[in-house]
Amino acid sequence: MAHMTDARGALFADIWQSYRSLPGWVQIWVGVWLAPINMVSLFFLSEPMGVWIALLANIAMLLNLPVILHDRGFSKLMALPHLIPWTLLVLLLILARPQAVGVHDAYLWVLLATNVVSLVFDYPDAIKWLKGDRKAAGR
Repeated sequence: MAHMTDARGALFADIWQSYRSLPGWVQIWVGVWLAPINMVSLFFLSEPMGVWIALLANIAMLLNLPVILHDRGFSKLMALPHLIPWTLLVLLLILARPQAVGVHDAYLWVLLATNVVSLVFDYPDAIKWLKGDRKAAGR
């Protein structure tokens, strides 16, 4: 049992070290802005298209958990699970924007801008990963 605990501790230490090796602005972008902004969608489930928006916003992040665990850190492979759901989310918010007012309307604009910016980084990172850049940050 101690060996399993040590292995898990080493895994989480590797993941943390990888995260901390990312440029400071990337750490802030991911940890303070990108992930929280997408998770806020869970507060709007009862709004028009709220379940779809939350699903598309969060499934991309959830799909990164196995990638982080497998790579023992943050690699360019993490961009791939973002491409389809966040591209669909951006298209939904542009082409079939749900009725929204006040805070919800402002949130949808922030969510749209956030995921457009993320995709600007994700598409090139996905291509780099497909071309062989497979190392986790900090390795």
